[in-house]
Amino acid sequence: MREFLTVGGRKLSYLDFGGPGHPLLALHGHYNEASAFAPLAEALAPRWRVIALDQRGHGASDRAESYERDDYVADVAAFHQHLNVGPAAVLGHSLGGVNAYQYASRHADRVTALIVEDIGAVVDCDWSFTTRLPRPAPSRDALASALGGAAPYLECSFRESKDGWGFSFDIDDTVASQKALNGDHWTDWEAVTCPTLLIRGTRSDELMADHAREMIARRPDQARLVELPAGHVVHHDAQAQFAAAVSAFLSQLP
Repeated sequence: MREFLTVGGRKLSYLDFGGPGHPLLALHGHYNEASAFAPLAEALAPRWRVIALDQRGHGASDRAESYERDDYVADVAAFHQHLNVGPAAVLGHSLGGVNAYQYASRHADRVTALIVEDIGAVVDCDWSFTTRLPRPAPSRDALASALGGAAPYLECSFRESKDGWGFSFDIDDTVASQKALNGDHWTDWEAVTCPTLLIRGTRSDELMADHAREMIARRPDQARLVELPAGHVVHHDAQAQFAAAVSAFLSQLP
């Protein structure tokens, strides 16, 4: 069910996949939106109730004037408070992964467990792919064709407008968001106190194996690493294995 909240005069959209289970807040990456977690929500039900946010500038949420780190974290805090579900597990992919661990580090009493999908504690994002994204195309098929092999990862964000087919995010906003994502976030990662699962795709060009292992080494006895045969979007490339890893981790929580 799609629902909305208002934060600072802006509308934020989210999908509550429902059910009687424990809440799992899900935060997508760049180019995606809440609907990307529909397969995971189905796989985890009924034990877990996935509630996924369309982050600022994505999906049905309003675009924003700023995409800085504190802006995203404040949105997550407002979203969590709005849900009134109490402390919860939080999962994030890429952009959403940094947002998730920064939220967990700054609001430790609100996060019971953390799942970070294929993003590091130091981010050096290349936004050249974003600037090469096709501008409005005459049809959905034409847009998919222009994207080539990347189309399956972006198709949840395809939208039709009066100008043709494009995306539910703004390309310039995305570049601004990617620039703001870059940096050294070790302080936040190391400050997280809850049980943490880091999931890495073995073919990822974003999170390298050595960096993932260093992330685990810096949080001994708190964090564990799972590597799956996938690229950067593990929940898409290894859907069943990703859901199984998340489920296994969550099932071990006290």
